[in-house]
Amino acid sequence: MSTRAIGQNGPAALIFHTLLTIFIAAPLVVVMLVSFSDKAYISMPFSGASLRWYREILAAPELIRAFWLSVWLGLASATLASVVAIPAAIAVARHRFVGRDGLMALLMSPLMIPHVVLGVAFLRFFSIMEWSGSFVAMVFVHALTVVPYSLRLTLAAVIGLQRDAESAARSLGASRFVAFRRILLPLIMAGVAGGWILAFIQSFDEVTMTIFIATPGTTTLPVAIYNRLSQLTDPVTTSVSTIMIVGTMGLMFALDRIVGLDKVLIGKK
Repeated sequence: MSTRAIGQNGPAALIFHTLLTIFIAAPLVVVMLVSFSDKAYISMPFSGASLRWYREILAAPELIRAFWLSVWLGLASATLASVVAIPAAIAVARHRFVGRDGLMALLMSPLMIPHVVLGVAFLRFFSIMEWSGSFVAMVFVHALTVVPYSLRLTLAAVIGLQRDAESAARSLGASRFVAFRRILLPLIMAGVAGGWILAFIQSFDEVTMTIFIATPGTTTLPVAIYNRLSQLTDPVTTSVSTIMIVGTMGLMFALDRIVGLDKVLIGKK
């Protein structure tokens, strides 16, 4: 088989990829279209377009409170995840020590455990420790689940880094901390920032596990949307979902510009 044939997709592959893309994107497009409905219930098709349900968001204070809680929760958990991911990535990439593989398995394990199982486990744990409704506890739980996303990009940045500048700084008398702060950290900042953005997105959109540990005082936006859908059928939820979709697309675009989605999704250096 020629190199040209290997490097190009055939018609069948292109058709398959097109159909798969349409299948994945169609539900999102429908949600976005319904958010402009002029009807008082979720329905497609509709007779006319309206911004009514975007204005109705301002009349739903529980959604606004949940939005800001999700923002602060995402900021805190993504930052905490980055604080854990940076030293872990450096240790795994540069030091051969006993338990190196175990450390990676431990930090990446949240990807392997279903979030329903994590939700039930943390619900029981918080009940025993009397931490139910604690924002700090939710930060630690979300940070635990988003560490793998931050770690992956930070580790890729550390592995692909030349150590000449850091070695020169150490040879000139800089301490390990100074070399890290002034040389290593700026060089891997793109990977750290990309991992932080991805961790924030995952924390903000998390619903499966959060629904078990959320309380009336710590209800995140995805959980608030879920609760509203179980009680009402107005398109307010679709307008909020549209804002979340557009916001996530914006953050993914920023991630692509900072790090590159090819590095995030397939590990390309």
